[in-house]
Amino acid sequence: MPVKCCFHRSNIEETMASSESVDTLLANKDGLEAFRKFLKSEFSEENVEFWLACEDFKKTKSSTKITLKAQRIYSDFIEADAPKEINIDFHTRNHISQNISEPTLSCFDDAQRLIYSLMAKDSFPRFLRSNEYKELVKKQQNRNQKRWLPFL
Repeated sequence: MPVKCCFHRSNIEETMASSESVDTLLANKDGLEAFRKFLKSEFSEENVEFWLACEDFKKTKSSTKITLKAQRIYSDFIEADAPKEINIDFHTRNHISQNISEPTLSCFDDAQRLIYSLMAKDSFPRFLRSNEYKELVKKQQNRNQKRWLPFL
């Protein structure tokens, strides 16, 4: 039993470390640019675009703009056959669809969490092995700004 507990704790620690690294990457202009380029090469750039759109949406103050931005996010990423449709489960998509007529600043939170998790667990580890990441590290080393890359 103790071995299983330690293994479980290890997974939680790995997930937390990965999340901190993804947060750091998304908060850095060069890091975000490299990650977007990588996701584009994998035909999954809609994930980071959706995540960024949600981050922008949550900062919206005007109720008119909330409705307009929510409709834009919905039509771009959520509705069936959207041009940048994200891969979320039926329950989450359906919940958003039922509530989009009266959007709140948290209406995309569940979908954003799912996409973030997908990026952190799936795309990010592959990004760390990519040429885009190697170029980013080289660029940062050339600038002597390596400290924002704690996951090296």
